[in-house]
Amino acid sequence: MLGFFNKHNIKENVIAVGVSGGADSLALALMLKDIGKDVVALTVDHCLRKESQKEAEYVASLMKKYDIEHHILRWSDGAKVTKSIEESARFARYNLMFDFCKKHKIKVLATAHHMRDQAETFLLRLQRGSGLFGLSSMMPVSQRDGVLLIRPLLDVLPEDLKKYCKDKNIEWVEDPMNDDEDFVRVKIRKFLPKLKEIGLDEQCLSETAKKLQNSRLFMQELIDEFLTSHVRWWEQVLVSVNYAKLKKLHIEISKGVLGLLLQKVGQTDYSPEMSEIIRVLETDDFKGCTLGKCELFIASKRLWIIPQDEKNELMTKEEWAKCVEKFPQYKNYGLPYKVRRALKQSLDKK
Repeated sequence: MLGFFNKHNIKENVIAVGVSGGADSLALALMLKDIGKDVVALTVDHCLRKESQKEAEYVASLMKKYDIEHHILRWSDGAKVTKSIEESARFARYNLMFDFCKKHKIKVLATAHHMRDQAETFLLRLQRGSGLFGLSSMMPVSQRDGVLLIRPLLDVLPEDLKKYCKDKNIEWVEDPMNDDEDFVRVKIRKFLPKLKEIGLDEQCLSETAKKLQNSRLFMQELIDEFLTSHVRWWEQVLVSVNYAKLKKLHIEISKGVLGLLLQKVGQTDYSPEMSEIIRVLETDDFKGCTLGKCELFIASKRLWIIPQDEKNELMTKEEWAKCVEKFPQYKNYGLPYKVRRALKQSLDKK
Protein backbone atom coordinates (compact mmCIF):
# COMPACT_ATOMS: atom_id res chain seq x y z
CA MET A 1 0.00 0.00 0.00
CA LEU A 2 2.81 2.42 0.82
CA GLY A 3 4.31 1.63 -2.58
CA PHE A 4 1.19 3.04 -4.27
CA PHE A 5 1.51 6.34 -2.41
CA ASN A 6 5.23 6.57 -3.17
CA LYS A 7 4.77 5.71 -6.86
CA HIS A 8 2.17 8.44 -7.33
CA ASN A 9 3.87 10.92 -5.00
CA ILE A 10 0.82 11.28 -2.75
CA LYS A 11 1.95 12.90 0.48
CA GLU A 12 -1.42 13.73 2.08
CA ASN A 13 -2.04 11.96 5.37
CA VAL A 14 -5.81 12.50 5.65
CA ILE A 15 -7.58 10.11 3.27
CA ALA A 16 -11.34 9.87 2.82
CA VAL A 17 -12.45 6.33 1.93
CA GLY A 18 -15.74 5.19 0.45
CA VAL A 19 -16.78 2.31 2.72
CA SER A 20 -19.92 0.45 1.67
CA GLY A 21 -19.61 -2.40 4.14
CA GLY A 22 -18.35 -4.88 1.57
CA ALA A 23 -15.10 -6.77 2.12
CA ASP A 24 -13.22 -4.65 -0.41
CA SER A 25 -13.91 -1.23 1.12
CA LEU A 26 -13.58 -2.45 4.72
CA ALA A 27 -10.18 -3.93 3.86
CA LEU A 28 -9.07 -0.70 2.19
CA ALA A 29 -10.02 1.47 5.17
CA LEU A 30 -8.12 -0.77 7.57
CA MET A 31 -5.12 -1.15 5.25
CA LEU A 32 -4.80 2.63 5.06
CA LYS A 33 -5.01 2.88 8.83
CA ASP A 34 -2.36 0.15 9.13
CA ILE A 35 0.13 2.30 7.18
CA GLY A 36 -0.54 5.30 9.40
CA LYS A 37 -3.05 7.26 7.32
CA ASP A 38 -5.67 9.39 9.06
CA VAL A 39 -8.76 7.69 7.58
CA VAL A 40 -12.17 9.33 7.25
CA ALA A 41 -14.69 6.64 6.27
CA LEU A 42 -17.71 7.71 4.20
CA THR A 43 -20.70 5.40 3.83
CA VAL A 44 -23.39 6.39 1.34
CA ASP A 45 -26.87 5.19 2.22
CA HIS A 46 -28.64 5.19 -1.14
CA CYS A 47 -32.00 4.56 0.56
CA LEU A 48 -32.79 1.99 -2.15
CA ARG A 49 -33.25 -0.97 0.20
CA LYS A 50 -34.83 -1.36 3.63
CA GLU A 51 -31.59 -2.84 4.96
CA SER A 52 -29.36 0.02 3.84
CA GLN A 53 -29.68 2.10 7.01
CA LYS A 54 -28.90 -0.89 9.22
CA GLU A 55 -25.88 -1.74 7.07
CA ALA A 56 -24.58 1.84 7.26
CA GLU A 57 -24.94 1.76 11.04
CA TYR A 58 -23.03 -1.53 11.14
CA VAL A 59 -20.15 0.10 9.26
CA ALA A 60 -20.29 3.00 11.73
CA SER A 61 -19.95 0.62 14.68
CA LEU A 62 -17.08 -1.24 13.03
CA MET A 63 -15.20 1.96 12.23
CA LYS A 64 -15.67 3.10 15.83
CA LYS A 65 -14.14 -0.16 17.01
CA TYR A 66 -11.02 0.60 14.97
CA ASP A 67 -10.98 4.26 15.98
CA ILE A 68 -11.73 5.50 12.45
CA GLU A 69 -13.77 8.65 11.90
CA HIS A 70 -17.00 7.76 10.09
CA HIS A 71 -19.84 9.63 8.40
CA ILE A 72 -23.08 8.40 6.83
CA LEU A 73 -24.09 10.34 3.72
CA ARG A 74 -27.71 9.81 2.70
CA TRP A 75 -29.06 10.09 -0.81
CA SER A 76 -32.50 11.43 -0.03
CA ASP A 77 -33.69 11.08 -3.64
CA GLY A 78 -32.76 7.40 -3.86
CA ALA A 79 -36.22 6.08 -3.08
CA LYS A 80 -37.69 8.17 -5.92
CA VAL A 81 -35.50 6.73 -8.69
CA THR A 82 -37.29 4.26 -10.96
CA LYS A 83 -34.96 3.96 -13.98
CA SER A 84 -31.20 3.88 -14.63
CA ILE A 85 -30.88 3.04 -10.93
CA GLU A 86 -27.29 1.78 -11.07
CA GLU A 87 -25.99 4.81 -12.96
CA SER A 88 -28.00 7.29 -10.90
CA ALA A 89 -26.78 5.73 -7.65
CA ARG A 90 -23.15 5.88 -8.82
CA PHE A 91 -23.44 9.57 -9.74
CA ALA A 92 -25.09 10.34 -6.41
CA ARG A 93 -22.49 8.37 -4.45
CA TYR A 94 -19.55 10.21 -5.99
CA ASN A 95 -21.24 13.60 -5.75
CA LEU A 96 -21.96 13.11 -2.05
CA MET A 97 -18.41 11.97 -1.29
CA PHE A 98 -16.72 14.69 -3.34
CA ASP A 99 -18.97 17.35 -1.80
CA PHE A 100 -18.02 16.08 1.67
CA CYS A 101 -14.31 16.21 0.81
CA LYS A 102 -14.52 19.74 -0.56
CA LYS A 103 -16.56 20.94 2.41
CA HIS A 104 -14.07 19.49 4.89
CA LYS A 105 -10.98 20.33 2.83
CA ILE A 106 -9.96 16.70 2.36
CA LYS A 107 -7.73 16.47 -0.70
CA VAL A 108 -7.72 12.70 -1.34
CA LEU A 109 -10.63 10.26 -1.75
CA ALA A 110 -9.93 6.53 -2.05
CA THR A 111 -12.24 3.86 -3.44
CA ALA A 112 -11.82 0.09 -3.22
CA HIS A 113 -12.10 -0.88 -6.88
CA HIS A 114 -10.04 -4.02 -7.40
CA MET A 115 -8.69 -6.10 -10.28
CA ARG A 116 -12.01 -7.82 -11.06
CA ASP A 117 -13.79 -4.46 -11.10
CA GLN A 118 -11.20 -3.26 -13.60
CA ALA A 119 -11.70 -6.33 -15.79
CA GLU A 120 -15.47 -5.86 -15.70
CA THR A 121 -15.12 -2.18 -16.57
CA PHE A 122 -12.92 -3.05 -19.55
CA LEU A 123 -15.50 -5.52 -20.89
CA LEU A 124 -18.36 -3.13 -20.19
CA ARG A 125 -16.63 -0.36 -22.16
CA LEU A 126 -15.80 -2.86 -24.93
CA GLN A 127 -19.48 -3.80 -25.15
CA ARG A 128 -20.37 -0.11 -25.48
CA GLY A 129 -17.87 0.41 -28.30
CA SER A 130 -15.60 2.76 -26.34
CA GLY A 131 -12.35 4.15 -27.73
CA LEU A 132 -8.94 4.52 -26.12
CA PHE A 133 -10.06 6.62 -23.16
CA GLY A 134 -12.94 4.29 -22.33
CA LEU A 135 -11.01 1.05 -22.76
CA SER A 136 -8.21 2.30 -20.50
CA SER A 137 -10.89 1.85 -17.84
CA MET A 138 -10.37 3.14 -14.30
CA MET A 139 -7.25 5.22 -13.74
CA PRO A 140 -5.37 4.58 -10.48
CA VAL A 141 -5.17 8.36 -9.92
CA SER A 142 -7.41 11.08 -11.33
CA GLN A 143 -8.65 14.49 -10.27
CA ARG A 144 -12.07 16.06 -9.87
CA ASP A 145 -12.86 19.52 -8.55
CA GLY A 146 -9.56 19.74 -6.72
CA VAL A 147 -9.94 16.34 -5.04
CA LEU A 148 -7.57 13.49 -5.92
CA LEU A 149 -9.44 10.24 -6.57
CA ILE A 150 -7.24 7.20 -5.95
CA ARG A 151 -7.81 3.48 -6.45
CA PRO A 152 -4.95 1.67 -4.66
CA LEU A 153 -6.39 -1.85 -5.09
CA LEU A 154 -6.58 -2.20 -8.89
CA ASP A 155 -3.83 -4.83 -8.81
CA VAL A 156 -5.49 -6.84 -6.01
CA LEU A 157 -7.98 -9.70 -6.44
CA PRO A 158 -11.20 -9.58 -4.35
CA GLU A 159 -10.42 -12.99 -2.84
CA ASP A 160 -7.29 -11.50 -1.24
CA LEU A 161 -9.35 -8.71 0.30
CA LYS A 162 -11.85 -11.18 1.72
CA LYS A 163 -8.98 -13.19 3.20
CA TYR A 164 -7.66 -9.97 4.80
CA CYS A 165 -11.05 -9.43 6.47
CA LYS A 166 -11.31 -13.06 7.55
CA ASP A 167 -7.86 -12.90 9.13
CA LYS A 168 -9.09 -9.95 11.19
CA ASN A 169 -12.41 -11.70 12.00
CA ILE A 170 -14.35 -8.94 10.27
CA GLU A 171 -17.79 -9.69 8.84
CA TRP A 172 -18.79 -7.83 5.72
CA VAL A 173 -22.06 -7.01 4.00
CA GLU A 174 -23.06 -8.60 0.68
CA ASP A 175 -25.11 -6.27 -1.51
CA PRO A 176 -27.92 -8.29 -3.20
CA MET A 177 -27.73 -5.92 -6.19
CA ASN A 178 -24.38 -7.58 -6.99
CA ASP A 179 -26.36 -10.64 -8.14
CA ASP A 180 -29.13 -8.80 -9.98
CA GLU A 181 -28.79 -9.73 -13.64
CA ASP A 182 -30.88 -6.73 -14.67
CA PHE A 183 -27.54 -4.91 -14.55
CA VAL A 184 -25.11 -5.47 -17.46
CA ARG A 185 -22.10 -5.39 -15.13
CA VAL A 186 -23.50 -8.35 -13.18
CA LYS A 187 -23.99 -10.32 -16.39
CA ILE A 188 -20.38 -9.60 -17.33
CA ARG A 189 -19.21 -10.65 -13.86
CA LYS A 190 -20.97 -13.99 -14.21
CA PHE A 191 -19.54 -14.45 -17.71
CA LEU A 192 -15.91 -13.88 -16.63
CA PRO A 193 -15.31 -17.55 -15.64
CA LYS A 194 -16.05 -18.55 -19.26
CA LEU A 195 -13.36 -16.16 -20.50
CA LYS A 196 -10.87 -17.65 -18.05
CA GLU A 197 -11.13 -20.93 -19.96
CA ILE A 198 -9.37 -19.27 -22.91
CA GLY A 199 -6.89 -17.31 -20.81
CA LEU A 200 -8.79 -14.02 -20.53
CA ASP A 201 -8.75 -13.77 -16.77
CA GLU A 202 -8.95 -10.67 -14.57
CA GLN A 203 -5.20 -10.11 -14.65
CA CYS A 204 -5.02 -10.32 -18.44
CA LEU A 205 -7.87 -7.83 -18.93
CA SER A 206 -6.55 -5.54 -16.21
CA GLU A 207 -3.05 -5.54 -17.73
CA THR A 208 -4.53 -4.66 -21.12
CA ALA A 209 -6.32 -1.69 -19.58
CA LYS A 210 -3.06 -0.64 -17.92
CA LYS A 211 -1.19 -0.67 -21.25
CA LEU A 212 -3.91 1.45 -22.81
CA GLN A 213 -3.59 3.89 -19.91
CA ASN A 214 -0.01 4.65 -21.00
CA SER A 215 -1.30 5.61 -24.46
CA ARG A 216 -4.08 7.60 -22.84
CA LEU A 217 -1.62 9.60 -20.76
CA PHE A 218 0.39 10.44 -23.90
CA MET A 219 -2.79 11.53 -25.67
CA GLN A 220 -3.77 13.61 -22.67
CA GLU A 221 -0.46 15.49 -22.88
CA LEU A 222 -1.24 16.44 -26.49
CA ILE A 223 -4.77 17.46 -25.55
CA ASP A 224 -3.54 19.57 -22.65
CA GLU A 225 -0.98 21.25 -24.91
CA PHE A 226 -3.70 22.29 -27.37
CA LEU A 227 -6.00 23.45 -24.56
CA THR A 228 -3.23 25.66 -23.19
CA SER A 229 -2.19 27.12 -26.54
CA HIS A 230 -5.41 27.50 -28.51
CA VAL A 231 -8.42 27.58 -26.16
CA ARG A 232 -9.59 30.78 -24.51
CA TRP A 233 -11.68 30.73 -21.36
CA TRP A 234 -14.02 33.63 -20.65
CA GLU A 235 -14.69 34.13 -16.92
CA GLN A 236 -14.15 30.37 -16.49
CA VAL A 237 -17.71 29.95 -17.77
CA LEU A 238 -17.46 29.60 -21.55
CA VAL A 239 -14.75 28.94 -24.13
CA SER A 240 -13.82 29.76 -27.70
CA VAL A 241 -11.42 27.92 -29.99
CA ASN A 242 -10.32 28.33 -33.61
CA TYR A 243 -12.61 25.84 -35.33
CA ALA A 244 -10.29 25.20 -38.30
CA LYS A 245 -7.33 24.41 -36.03
CA LEU A 246 -9.49 22.11 -33.95
CA LYS A 247 -10.59 20.19 -37.04
CA LYS A 248 -7.01 19.90 -38.35
CA LEU A 249 -5.97 17.90 -35.29
CA HIS A 250 -5.88 14.12 -35.43
CA ILE A 251 -9.45 13.01 -34.77
CA GLU A 252 -8.48 11.30 -31.51
CA ILE A 253 -6.96 14.52 -30.18
CA SER A 254 -9.82 16.75 -31.37
CA LYS A 255 -12.37 14.36 -29.82
CA GLY A 256 -10.51 14.55 -26.53
CA VAL A 257 -10.30 18.35 -26.63
CA LEU A 258 -13.97 18.86 -27.47
CA GLY A 259 -15.15 16.19 -25.04
CA LEU A 260 -13.22 17.76 -22.18
CA LEU A 261 -14.44 21.28 -22.99
CA LEU A 262 -18.06 20.11 -23.11
CA GLN A 263 -17.62 18.33 -19.81
CA LYS A 264 -16.14 21.43 -18.13
CA VAL A 265 -18.50 24.02 -19.57
CA GLY A 266 -21.54 21.79 -19.04
CA GLN A 267 -20.30 20.86 -15.56
CA THR A 268 -21.05 17.19 -16.12
CA ASP A 269 -19.25 14.10 -14.83
CA TYR A 270 -18.74 12.68 -18.31
CA SER A 271 -18.44 14.01 -21.84
CA PRO A 272 -21.30 13.36 -24.32
CA GLU A 273 -21.53 10.32 -26.58
CA MET A 274 -18.52 10.13 -28.87
CA SER A 275 -20.73 9.85 -31.97
CA GLU A 276 -22.21 13.27 -31.17
CA ILE A 277 -18.75 14.80 -30.66
CA ILE A 278 -17.60 13.38 -34.00
CA ARG A 279 -20.64 14.89 -35.71
CA VAL A 280 -19.59 18.35 -34.54
CA LEU A 281 -16.06 17.82 -35.85
CA GLU A 282 -16.84 16.14 -39.17
CA THR A 283 -19.90 18.08 -40.38
CA ASP A 284 -18.66 20.32 -43.20
CA ASP A 285 -21.30 23.01 -42.76
CA PHE A 286 -21.67 22.80 -38.99
CA LYS A 287 -23.57 25.83 -37.71
CA GLY A 288 -24.41 24.87 -34.14
CA CYS A 289 -26.21 22.51 -31.78
CA THR A 290 -26.91 21.78 -28.13
CA LEU A 291 -24.87 19.00 -26.57
CA GLY A 292 -23.91 17.98 -23.03
CA LYS A 293 -25.78 20.87 -21.37
CA CYS A 294 -23.91 23.27 -23.68
CA GLU A 295 -24.73 25.33 -26.72
CA LEU A 296 -22.20 25.24 -29.56
CA PHE A 297 -22.08 27.63 -32.50
CA ILE A 298 -19.66 29.16 -35.00
CA ALA A 299 -18.96 32.91 -35.03
CA SER A 300 -15.92 34.75 -36.43
CA LYS A 301 -14.35 31.42 -37.44
CA ARG A 302 -14.36 30.28 -33.82
CA LEU A 303 -16.28 27.52 -32.13
CA TRP A 304 -18.01 28.89 -29.05
CA ILE A 305 -19.16 26.64 -26.22
CA ILE A 306 -21.45 28.25 -23.66
CA PRO A 307 -23.68 26.81 -20.91
CA GLN A 308 -27.12 25.94 -22.24
CA ASP A 309 -29.60 28.64 -21.21
CA GLU A 310 -32.90 26.85 -20.73
CA LYS A 311 -34.69 30.07 -19.72
CA ASN A 312 -33.46 31.82 -22.86
CA GLU A 313 -33.99 35.23 -21.31
CA LEU A 314 -33.45 38.21 -23.60
CA MET A 315 -30.79 40.82 -22.89
CA THR A 316 -31.18 44.41 -24.06
CA LYS A 317 -28.42 46.61 -25.45
CA GLU A 318 -28.83 48.85 -22.42
CA GLU A 319 -28.23 45.94 -20.04
CA TRP A 320 -25.02 45.00 -21.85
CA ALA A 321 -23.90 48.65 -21.88
CA LYS A 322 -24.29 48.81 -18.10
CA CYS A 323 -22.36 45.54 -17.78
CA VAL A 324 -19.36 46.78 -19.78
CA GLU A 325 -19.32 50.00 -17.77
CA LYS A 326 -18.55 47.83 -14.78
CA PHE A 327 -16.31 45.44 -16.75
CA PRO A 328 -14.75 47.60 -19.50
CA GLN A 329 -12.36 44.83 -20.62
CA TYR A 330 -15.22 43.44 -22.75
CA LYS A 331 -16.19 46.73 -24.42
CA ASN A 332 -14.42 46.41 -27.76
CA TYR A 333 -14.47 42.68 -28.41
CA GLY A 334 -17.50 42.60 -30.73
CA LEU A 335 -18.69 39.42 -29.05
CA PRO A 336 -21.69 37.44 -30.38
CA TYR A 337 -24.98 38.12 -28.61
CA LYS A 338 -25.17 34.69 -26.97
CA VAL A 339 -21.64 35.10 -25.61
CA ARG A 340 -22.44 38.54 -24.21
CA ARG A 341 -25.57 37.20 -22.55
CA ALA A 342 -23.71 34.26 -20.97
CA LEU A 343 -20.93 36.60 -19.80
CA LYS A 344 -23.41 39.04 -18.30
CA GLN A 345 -25.17 36.25 -16.39
CA SER A 346 -21.80 35.25 -14.95
CA LEU A 347 -20.58 38.78 -14.25
CA ASP A 348 -23.86 39.68 -12.53
CA LYS A 349 -23.00 37.12 -9.85
CA LYS A 350 -19.77 38.91 -8.94
